[in-house]
Amino acid sequence: MTLNIKYLPKYHYQEKHSLDIVASPAQAMNAILNYRTQDESFFRCAIALRELPNRLLHKSQQSKDYFSLDNFTLLEQNGDQEVIFGLAGQFWKLDYGQAPIADSTSFLAFDQPECAKLVLYFSVEQLDETHSRVTTETRVFCLDKKALSKFRLYWYLIRPVSGLIRRRILSQIQKNVLNESMDLTE
Repeated sequence: MTLNIKYLPKYHYQEKHSLDIVASPAQAMNAILNYRTQDESFFRCAIALRELPNRLLHKSQQSKDYFSLDNFTLLEQNGDQEVIFGLAGQFWKLDYGQAPIADSTSFLAFDQPECAKLVLYFSVEQLDETHSRVTTETRVFCLDKKALSKFRLYWYLIRPVSGLIRRRILSQIQKNVLNESMDLTE
């Protein structure tokens, strides 16, 4: 059973993207685990726009860091084949309504009303000696009808940008592998 099925077998929304990259599975997984959204200008701009209303309304919280992959909890890694991160809360709220998730056990047990659970899953498949396919899949499960109703509009608003962010993450993973290879040869 893959980790995305283990942690979120049922879901209401899903988005999946793949990219074939020049990398071994170990190199690809290393690049995934070391990816930082702060290094991606498009991600920073998209999040800044998403968070602008909250920052304008709550000027006293200006020092709060922007949302990033650091907000996610690493749930589990299966060697160089797959890794999954989790998030829970009310994502449609200005401040994301994020619920604290300490580990995989608390993610699986999370069942707060009017909330949703989200997994960000990466898998790596070796294609040949020099190429791997990296796939990212996002799944969202709304825990009740109120959450589903509130999340629905939010999803349709953010989905195009979310898809572009996922594709850019994959491209950045490829760049990070290439940069790492260049650093090793110097």
